[in-house]
Formats: sequence, structure tokens, C-alpha cells
Amino acid sequence: MKIEYVRGYSEILGKDVECKIYGHAGQPILFIPCQDGRFVDFENFKMIDYFRPFIDDGRCMVFTIDTIDAETWSNKDGDPRWRAERYEAWIFYIVNEMVPFMQDIARASGFDVDNEGIMTYGASLGATHAAILYFRFPQIFKKTLALSGIYTVDFGFDGYVDDILYNNSPVHFLSNMPEDHEYVQMYRQNKGIICVGQGAWEQPEYTRNLQSITDRLGIPIWYDYWGFDCNHDWDWWYKQVEYFLPYLV
Repeated sequence: MKIEYVRGYSEILGKDVECKIYGHAGQPILFIPCQDGRFVDFENFKMIDYFRPFIDDGRCMVFTIDTIDAETWSNKDGDPRWRAERYEAWIFYIVNEMVPFMQDIARASGFDVDNEGIMTYGASLGATHAAILYFRFPQIFKKTLALSGIYTVDFGFDGYVDDILYNNSPVHFLSNMPEDHEYVQMYRQNKGIICVGQGAWEQPEYTRNLQSITDRLGIPIWYDYWGFDCNHDWDWWYKQVEYFLPYLV
């Protein structure tokens, strides 16, 4: 497997950023780690082992990045407006700096990224970020695999919602989206899988709430609710990746 480490300066975040690239061809996938996670978690938590067959076959390339959750979602004592602005900066670091970088590499490998788009993937709070990107920028992120996520900013911001956070809270902005919105037409062409267990530490009610909204809009997302033995943990996310990834790549 081809593995490349990249470090550079983000003008948007005002600091150095790091990532790793796994693979040589195929669907570009943006891996977003769990809460407060790092780009190395893809390897350190052995998720790489479950992507390996798809990476080795040239069906996908995985780009792993850091979160800034410690400054934003996890920063409960911080000023909420500053936290919101910082989170928006992270979103635009991804869209304006990371995405062009990924697209250039995908094009060079022969992948039609302009039509096929980028896939987001994450578990837990990583799934929340993955879904935000998928719903906010459907012209860029045309696939997502979100496992055990929470799809409202209420989780991180304790009921505080401003104009920035509204646009980063799928439950909020999709609730008010009309059926004839251009994004709804894009969602209907894209591929989304949102899965949650019903065991320890899982919160399936957040997924059901999101499903009620997207069902009303006629958005064909594959929602899957696993059993009461399915806990909020890596062992189950491994199984879910093995099960769902063939559908997406």
C-alpha cells in the first residue's frame, strides 16, 4: 500500500496541518476522526485493516486529517461565538484547501472526481462532521458513511445556535429546506449511508430525527439501525465498514 505523509501551513486556520494519504487510485475518501482525534487514528485504531482490501485494489484512496474539536465542539468553557467561527474556519479549511489538494491527486490517478465527487467518512463525532460536509456541500461531497453520529449542534453547543451553527446543523437547516431546493435534487443523486447501533452509548434517536426530515424531502439515504448488542465502539465500526464500503466504492 502506498502511504504518504504531508505537512503544510493552512492560511485559513493559521497553523500547520498534517494528513496522511493511503492508496494510489480510486474514490477519494476524507476520514474524519472521533472527538478530539488526530489524523493518525485511522492507523492507530486499526481502521486501516478494514479499508486495506479496497485501497490495495485501487478502489479508494483515504485522506486522513485532524479535527479541531478541542477548540470548538469540546471547548465547553469557550465563548460560543468564537467557537462557532473557529469551527467554520475548519470547515472552510477542508473545502478550500483540503478539497483541491484531494481533487488534484485523484485526477492525477485517473479518477473522475469532478463527476464522482469526494466521500466523507467518520464515526461518533467524526460522523457528525462527515454528515455536515455531505449535506452542506453536495456538489463536492457526493457520498458519505456516517456511523454513530449526532446530527445537531445541540450536542456540542448546549442549545446555542447562531447563523454559523445553523448552517452546520443538518437537523436545523434541512428542516427548513423546501422540496424544490437545488440541493435536494443533488442529494437524490448522491449516496449516503447513516448507521447507528442501539446498544451501550449509542443515541439512535438523533438518527431517527434526521431520517424523519430527509424522508419528508424524498432524499434516499440508507439508514440502518443495528441491534441492541451494537455498542458505540470501534469493534462495531469495523463490522459496519466491512458491510457498507462495497456499496460506496
